[in-house]
Amino acid sequence: MCLGVPGKITNIVDNNTGMKMGKVNFGGVSKEVCLAYVPEAKVGDYVIVHVGFAISTVDEGEAKQVFEYLAQIDELKELEDRKDI
Repeated sequence: MCLGVPGKITNIVDNNTGMKMGKVNFGGVSKEVCLAYVPEAKVGDYVIVHVGFAISTVDEGEAKQVFEYLAQIDELKELEDRKDI
């Protein structure tokens, strides 16, 4: 199974290869992402990113819901890793 993670586009550039690229923020961590598959995307939009490629756009509410689910998973993992509980 593959996981696509939502992020917010903070900057868009057309590089010298003709590929539309952008900086995408994933909850405080920014990465360069290829935006070729989402030509309609603009700064402020949320995109689902898989292995460095934005594969679709999502609305802000859906992106926030995914972030909440990911936070819950991390909390559960943290509880599993603790030996004193």
